[in-house]
Amino acid sequence: MRFRHPDGSTVHLAYCTNVHPAETLDGVLAQLRDHCEPVRRRLGRDRLGIGLWLARDAARALTADPAALRRLRAELDTRGLEVVTLNGFPYQGFGDQHVKYRVYRPDWTEPDRLEHTTDLARLLTSLLPDDAAEGTISTLPLAWRTDFDPARPARDRHDTALDALRTLTTRLDALEDLTGRSIRVGLEPEPGCTVETTADAIGPLTALGRSAAGPARHRTDPRIGICVDTCHLATSFEEPRDALAALQRAEVSIVKSQLSAALHAEHPERADVRAALGAFAEPRFLHQTRTRTPQGALRATDDLDEALAGEGGLPTTAPWRSHFHVPLHAPPEPPLTSTLPVLKDTLALLVGGPVARTHHLEVETYTWQALPAALRPRTRGRLIDGIAAELGLARDMLTDLGLKELP
Repeated sequence: MRFRHPDGSTVHLAYCTNVHPAETLDGVLAQLRDHCEPVRRRLGRDRLGIGLWLARDAARALTADPAALRRLRAELDTRGLEVVTLNGFPYQGFGDQHVKYRVYRPDWTEPDRLEHTTDLARLLTSLLPDDAAEGTISTLPLAWRTDFDPARPARDRHDTALDALRTLTTRLDALEDLTGRSIRVGLEPEPGCTVETTADAIGPLTALGRSAAGPARHRTDPRIGICVDTCHLATSFEEPRDALAALQRAEVSIVKSQLSAALHAEHPERADVRAALGAFAEPRFLHQTRTRTPQGALRATDDLDEALAGEGGLPTTAPWRSHFHVPLHAPPEPPLTSTLPVLKDTLALLVGGPVARTHHLEVETYTWQALPAALRPRTRGRLIDGIAAELGLARDMLTDLGLKELP
C-alpha cells in the first residue's frame, strides 16, 4: 500500500511475511498464493506491499539461479504484490517450534551474517518495483548480549561487528553503482541485545558514519541506519519523542519502522494479571520483559516465565511490558492491554510532520500462532482476516495523519 505524504514523497506500508513459516523458495511462492494475495483481495486493493522474509536457503536458491529470481518477481507482479523492504533479522528456522535465543545467530561477528545480508541486498535490487529507486533491510542489532565469544575481549568483538558493517557499506555502494538502486540497512534495537535501545544504537551508527568513505551523498543518506520497532521501543519504556529527537540530533537515519505493539500489564502485583500474563508465556519465541524502578532504571528478564517466577522474578511495584507482538487491532482482554498508544505516538512523529522521517513502514505481528489458544486463528481465512484488519488500522492511522492513500 502506498501513501502520498504532504511533502510529496511516497510512504510504503507492508506486512512482514515472517508470520508465515517458509525456509525454501517453494515455501515463499506458496506464501504469496495462500496468504499475501488473499490479504490484498480482502483489503480490496490492486497492490499490496509485503515485507518479505527470505530464509538462508531461499535466499541462496534465488542468488544461485537467476531464472528462479525472475520467477519470484513475476509471481509478485502477477499477484499484485510489491516488495520495497526485507526482514533480514531471522536467518533460518523462524517457524520452528522452539526459536528463542537461536534467532540471534549468526550475529554480526560471524561471516554468515554479512554474506546473507549481502545476498538479500542483491536480491532486493531485482525485486523492487520498477518505479522504486530505494529498498531497505532490517537486521540484527549486532548480537545478543551474551553471544559474543567470551574468549575475545569485548572491544575486539564490537570492532569485528562494525568492520563487517563497514564491508557491507562498501558492497552496497558498489551495488548501487552497478544497478542504480540504493539499498539501506537498519539495525533493529531489541531488548536483551548488544544494541537494546535507540540510545544504544547511536554510538555504533555514528562511528560507522565517521569512518564511512565514498561519495558525499552517503553522508546525508547513509547506508546503515536504524529500524525503529515500536514494540521494542515500548518494551524498553522509551519515550518516542525523546528517542526520535536523540536520533535526529545524532543524524542517525531511520531506515524503516516496524509497526508493532507489546504486551502491557498495569498492575502486575494482582493475581488475575499474573494469571493473564502466564497465558502468553509460550515455548517458541523469547518474550523479554521489563519494568521500571521508582528511580527510572530498568529491571529485566529474558523471558516472560522468568518474570513471573516469584522470588527472583521482576518486582511488581510498577507496570510490566513484554516483548510479545500482539495484534494491532485486537489488544488482549482486560486486565491486560497493549502498547498501541506508543505505536501511534511514534508514527505521528515519523510521518505526521511536514517531512516524512522514514518512507518504509511494516506491520510485524509474527506471533499469531503463539497467542493463547483462545486468541489463535484456527484457519487460514481467520489469519488472513486478522492481517487485513491490522493493515486496515495502520491505513486509517496514516490517513488520519494527513497522508493520502494511492491506488
